[in-house]
Amino acid sequence: MNQKIALITGAGSGVGLACAHRLAKDGFTLVLTGRQQDKIDAACAALDGQGHIAVAADVGVEAEVDALFERVETTFGRLDLLFNNAGRNGPAVEVDALSIAEWNDIVATNLTGSFLCARAAFALMKRQSPKGGRIINNGSISAHVPRPLSVPYTATKHAITGLTRALSLDGRAHDIACGQIDIGNAASEMTERMKEGILQPNGSHMSEPRMDVNDVAETLSYMAKLSLDSNAMFVTVMATKMPFVGRG
Repeated sequence: MNQKIALITGAGSGVGLACAHRLAKDGFTLVLTGRQQDKIDAACAALDGQGHIAVAADVGVEAEVDALFERVETTFGRLDLLFNNAGRNGPAVEVDALSIAEWNDIVATNLTGSFLCARAAFALMKRQSPKGGRIINNGSISAHVPRPLSVPYTATKHAITGLTRALSLDGRAHDIACGQIDIGNAASEMTERMKEGILQPNGSHMSEPRMDVNDVAETLSYMAKLSLDSNAMFVTVMATKMPFVGRG
């Protein structure tokens, strides 16, 4: 049982890709998933080590998540770590300008996707031998406080905190640990607009500091390597000078 299997969603770029490289260096065998097969194939080919696989899936679609986890179990027989990382922002509009289709699309990726993957991972970790494993959810700074014009994203990230707590409680009987990493302003495609200036609560626009995405990967690595007797339940890693403490 020296081989440890980790699944990362949203693994084709940004935080997911950086974390895949870090976990591969730590000796994990990776399952990378994302919507675009070519992106995760390229990501997989660049990892240290051998035996990694790339499986395209939309985490918000139940049948695709079921197929993903069937592939994991068929290939490796177990899963030791799930990093629920896939997520997306919504349009920057006030709530009365948000369509139900836009709301449902964001909820499907950020919340339903995390639930579907956690459900499948929980079931596999219960029945594998030896049983147990770890689930880490990407909560975001928005799990604590909102940005302006971010109702659906903020709502889903607050809900992730509830998911983390409930999974942590229910997982005790099965040696399944669940934690959450709340990330603030990691330098990636998603945060490029922060360099030019983004809306602040007082109506101004300001350029916000960002941090090296590899610092997120180092944080995840620490959480992932803990024994199942220990759990880093909530960890915040953020750009030191970003407007989080005192936001608003």
